[in-house]
Amino acid sequence: MKTLSNQDVVNQLRWRYATKKFDPQKKISKDDWAAIEEALILSPSSYGLQPWKFIVVQSAELRKQLTPLSWKQTQVEDCSHYVVFANKIGLDEKYITDFIDLNAKTRGVSPEKLEGYKKMMMGNLLGGDRKSQLSDWAARQCYIALGNLMTTVAVMGIDACPMEGIEPAGYDKVLGLEGTGYQTCVACAVGYRSADDAYARLAKVRFANEKVIINK
Repeated sequence: MKTLSNQDVVNQLRWRYATKKFDPQKKISKDDWAAIEEALILSPSSYGLQPWKFIVVQSAELRKQLTPLSWKQTQVEDCSHYVVFANKIGLDEKYITDFIDLNAKTRGVSPEKLEGYKKMMMGNLLGGDRKSQLSDWAARQCYIALGNLMTTVAVMGIDACPMEGIEPAGYDKVLGLEGTGYQTCVACAVGYRSADDAYARLAKVRFANEKVIINK
């Protein structure tokens, strides 16, 4: 397997920043975007349950409607691809059963062999303490996918900006999420930085290793 060197990985992560100004004329190629979409699909999640939808907003009209719901941040309209992460509002037995069936089909085993796995998920998510916190749990899974997206595009030399300054309820209305069982969690603008984005030249501000990493 071909891998990047340790220094290459670090260099790309130092290169990335939350892009404040995108070049609206530069678009991500079809092949690169296909790889990015696959990276989203491959994002890890608790139990592998994937309680999310990734809404790629390419419509200029929809983006224009989302801008005032995003603190009027220009990234929404100027980026190449705008991804909205929607988390599942709740889980039920059918969702878990469908996942078990997919698991069994994909790995060539009978669903009965996964019954213990199913019962564990059912007990923890539908019968345990998490039952009343499923939306928050699902939102945390979206953030795992967001981190995976941002790292992936950085390695590819593509810029991104996570967008938490948004009005989720307004997004739900514009994107037609109301009544679907999913709700807006966070968004991410992806594309290429503008040559005159001054933020690209600022030094990263990070606490020293010894302040945040604890070895025992």
